[in-house]
Amino acid sequence: MRAFNTTGACDPLKHYLVDLTDKVHKIKELVDDGKHFSISKARRYGKTTTLSALKKALSKDYTVLSVSFEGLGTEYFETGRAFVRTFLASMFDEAKDNPLDVPHEISFQLATLSADEADTWALYDLMTVLRRWCRASARPFVLIIDCIDTATDSQAFRDSLSMLRADFNRRTARHGPALRSVIFSGVEDVRFLPPIAGREDNYMENSPFNIASDFPIDMSLSEQGIKGMLDDYEADHETGMDTKAVAKAIREWTNGYPFLVSRICQLLDERTQKETNPAGAWTTQGVDEAVRLIISKDDTLLSSLKESLNNYPDLKAAIRSNLMEGMRLPWCPWRKDIVRMRKVGLIRNEHFTARIDNRLFETMLYDLFLSEAELKGNVFSRQAELSKDRFTANGTLDVPLLIESFIKTYAETSAPLRDHTFTELFIGREQFLLYLRASITGYGSSYVDADTRDLMRTDVVVDRLGHTCVIGLRQWRSGICDEDAEGNLRQYLDVRDIDAGYQLIFDLNEGTVPEYRQVHAHDTTCD
Repeated sequence: MRAFNTTGACDPLKHYLVDLTDKVHKIKELVDDGKHFSISKARRYGKTTTLSALKKALSKDYTVLSVSFEGLGTEYFETGRAFVRTFLASMFDEAKDNPLDVPHEISFQLATLSADEADTWALYDLMTVLRRWCRASARPFVLIIDCIDTATDSQAFRDSLSMLRADFNRRTARHGPALRSVIFSGVEDVRFLPPIAGREDNYMENSPFNIASDFPIDMSLSEQGIKGMLDDYEADHETGMDTKAVAKAIREWTNGYPFLVSRICQLLDERTQKETNPAGAWTTQGVDEAVRLIISKDDTLLSSLKESLNNYPDLKAAIRSNLMEGMRLPWCPWRKDIVRMRKVGLIRNEHFTARIDNRLFETMLYDLFLSEAELKGNVFSRQAELSKDRFTANGTLDVPLLIESFIKTYAETSAPLRDHTFTELFIGREQFLLYLRASITGYGSSYVDADTRDLMRTDVVVDRLGHTCVIGLRQWRSGICDEDAEGNLRQYLDVRDIDAGYQLIFDLNEGTVPEYRQVHAHDTTCD
C-alpha cells in the first residue's frame, strides 16, 4: 500500500504523488529548444522527484547523464582534481546503471579513471570525456546535476561552469558536438552565485554560467493536481472524503508547497489509521487541525525558516510591520536578506512586493511574533487568558462578548499612554490579535487574510469547531461610518458564503475608544 512521503525523493510505486506529467512536459520543451537552465527552489520543494520524472521522459529521445552531489562533503570539491574525480566517479556509476547509453570507448575511459589512484585528471579531461560522449552518442546529450549547493563554494565547480559556458558558445558558433541541454538543480541559482567565503575581494559580479535561460515553470502543486492525488488515495481507502473541498483547503494553506502538501496529507492519513470514522479526518476542519499540529511542533522546515529569519533582524522587523500593521514590503533583488529568504522559500515576489509564500508560513510568523510579545508580559494576553472560558461557553465562541471585553481592556490600558506618539506606541490591531490568540487557544484557530491586509484594513478569519467567523479590523481618524469599508467586508462575507461578520473600528483621533458592529453579507445600509 502506498503512503505519503516527506523524506527524500518520492517513488510513484511506493508513494502518493501529484501527477507531474504537464510540468515535466513543459520542462522537456526547454530541453527540446536546447536551453541550459537552473531549477532553483527551496529545500523540500520536490526538485529531485521532478528531475526523476523528467529523466524518464527525456530518456525516450535523449542520452541523459544524471549526476547528484547529495550527501557529498565539501572535501570532494576543495580542489580541481578532487572535483573532477568526484564528478567522473559519478559518471562511472551512472554508466554502470545505464550501460546501453554508454559507448564502449567512454565506458573504458570511465573504468580506467575509477582504478586511477594517481589523481592526475584535470577539468579539461572532464570536458574532453563529455565531448567525446556527445560525439559518440547516437542521440542528443543532456546533462542533469542535482543538489549543487554543496559545491557552489568550490572554485573548481565555478571553473567547470565556465567550461560548460564555452561548450555552449562553441555549439552555437560551430554546430559541433556539444551538450544539448544542461540542467542544474538546488537552492542556489547558478546564474546568481554569491561570492565564495573568504574571497569576496576577488568576486566577479557576472556568473560564470550567464548563458542560462530563465526557468518560467511554476513548481508549486496545483489544486487540481492535489485533488488527483487525493482521488488515488480515496480509491484505495474509501474514506468518503470530498476530495475537491479537501484539495482546495490544502492548496489555500500551502500555496502548493510540495512538502507542506505531503505533510498535511501524511498527518491526516495517520489520523485515519487511528479512528473508526476515517471521513472525520479528511475534512477542511481536519486540514486546519493538521496545520495547527505542524506549526505547534518543532518541524525541521519551519525551524530552519525561523533560524534564517533571525539572521536578518532588519528584514524580520519589516515582515513584522507588514503582518501586524499592513506596511508594504517592496521587493528588492539587490538586498541580501530578501534574496536569502526567497531562496529558503519564506517569501516570493508578487507584483514587486515581497509576500510570505503561503498562509501556513504566515500563521507560523504570526505565532512567532505574538509569542515574543507575550513573553514580555503583554496585558492583553493576560486579560484574555483570564476570561477565555466565558467566551467559549456552550461549545460556541461568543464573538460580541470577546470584542466588548477587548474594548474594555483597550480603554483601561491605553488611557495613560495617550499622547502624540500614541499610534506608534499602541497598535490596536496587534493588541486585538494578542487578545484573540489567548482567547481561543485550545478551542479554535485564526488567521489574517493576506489579500485584505493593508494600513487601514485587516480581516481576521476565526474558526471554532468548523464554524467560521470574520472580524474586520479598520482604523481611521474621523467618522465611524465608512461605507466602503463595510461594503468590502460584506463582499468578503458573500464570497466566503458567511451570513454575517463583525467590524472592529479603531478611530485614531485622540480621546476615542474602539467601536464594533455586526455586518450582514447582503445589507446595503450603514448602521
